[in-house]
Amino acid sequence: MSDKESKRRKILYMITKGNFGGAQRYVFDLASNLPSDKFDVVVAFGEGETLAEKLKDRNVRTIGIPSLRRDINLGKEILAFFQIIKIIKDEKPDILHLNSSKIGGLGALAGRITGVKKIIFTGHGWAFNEERGGLSKIIITILHWVTILLCHKTITVSKKLEAQIGKFPFVKNKIIQIYNGIEEIKFLGKEEARRRIAPNIKFPFWIGTISELHKNKGLDFMIEAFSKICAEFPNTVFVVIGEGEERENIQKLIKKHNLENRVFLLGFIKNAAQYIKMFDIFSLTSRTEAFPYAPLEAGMARLPVIASWAGGIPEMISNTENGLLVRVGETSELSLSLSRLILDNKLRENLGENLSQTVRKMFSFTKMIENTKVLYE
Repeated sequence: MSDKESKRRKILYMITKGNFGGAQRYVFDLASNLPSDKFDVVVAFGEGETLAEKLKDRNVRTIGIPSLRRDINLGKEILAFFQIIKIIKDEKPDILHLNSSKIGGLGALAGRITGVKKIIFTGHGWAFNEERGGLSKIIITILHWVTILLCHKTITVSKKLEAQIGKFPFVKNKIIQIYNGIEEIKFLGKEEARRRIAPNIKFPFWIGTISELHKNKGLDFMIEAFSKICAEFPNTVFVVIGEGEERENIQKLIKKHNLENRVFLLGFIKNAAQYIKMFDIFSLTSRTEAFPYAPLEAGMARLPVIASWAGGIPEMISNTENGLLVRVGETSELSLSLSRLILDNKLRENLGENLSQTVRKMFSFTKMIENTKVLYE
């Protein structure tokens, strides 16, 4: 090994799923943008292939963890744990950087057993914020706490997450808050984006979102709210880019409200952010969030955003200043806010411009990379 190679620090990123949600994007951004003369990077993950394909395009090596799944299965968890230990022993990383709850716990324990000198965990959201039973929340909270104790440092992507976990015993000095950052995006113009993605939608005014079809994302709230105003605004549609486990339930809700010709599920679209200007209003009405990328992308595109008052969203959007916030699940409030934005073109322009300035000033990609490198070095 040359002197140059010996000075490179090896980072092993691990994440539960290999699809391409917010946590996977975070891993992709870090793994593909660290200077190659200082860092040797490898990424390991369970089910899903999208992350692997994108990392391959950036010449980042990947490793599969065959037994690692999002759903709980004791037999699979045991197999995954030993697969993780083997990967760590084979790779001998200087830094083990864990992402998402399950791999956080399994990976932190495996990292301690194998003697990794620096274990970092990024909390992309706490599972105890999801809709669960009381006992389940208590168990999950304890598991989160143990994960943080086992790691040397934990990154939270919003101040809200930091405040929630910082109350736990013996963890205060282990936690650091670093916001997600975003690069400039090469957007397509509105008409070109619409023509490429959904040429059959002939309505002129589009409310839209880029979102996994997951219960946490609150798409049911948006559909309920839209159903209350769609007759008043006959030229308006709601368009969703994204795929997920809730597709069937969302389709049933669309049918219930007779919105088959007004609500469109376009499915997964590669590099979806470049098409975001096809929307006139961007929405993210989640039940729970950490610090999502989608409103940052909408801000880059100077779109007005309406979002729920959840997680770290209020840390990027100040209500009525650079976006509109509504209480989680308040569909009547959401309908009124949507109507206000549809009717007021000047308000849409002002909110979009203000959010653009906020994103570029506060949530830069370079800042995220540099702040994370400090932990590595």
